[in-house]
Amino acid sequence: MKKLNTIKKAQGFTLIELMIVVAIIGILAAVALPAYQTYTDRAKFSEAVLAATPLKSALEVAIQTKSPTNLAALDSGVFGIPTAVTKTAALHGSSVLNGVITIEWRSDSTDLAGVTYTLTPDGVDAPVVWTQGGTCLTSGYC
Repeated sequence: MKKLNTIKKAQGFTLIELMIVVAIIGILAAVALPAYQTYTDRAKFSEAVLAATPLKSALEVAIQTKSPTNLAALDSGVFGIPTAVTKTAALHGSSVLNGVITIEWRSDSTDLAGVTYTLTPDGVDAPVVWTQGGTCLTSGYC
């Protein structure tokens, strides 16, 4: 009578197979981590973009109600436009000069320190069309 051996010996992965898996995971991590960092920096910088909203609204109200003759009349602290804020480690800098809104990221230790966001109006006639600018465009944050 023939003896049937139905129990099969368990086999694991070879060393080379494990090394290939570790190498693939390492390559994926090397590609994914910088992309994730850029993504989180862009999400953080949206805070600076939102900081421009009150200044933008104040400028539009000033244009509609005060009827300035040109953009040179639109500066921080006049026509109801909020005064300029100097950037610190805790605060973003914000100012309006000749109608151009500038927001500068606070001076902290992140990659965003000193990055600027600007909004430039097309003139003093309503409706105002805004153009984005600043170093955030070249950095890919806005």
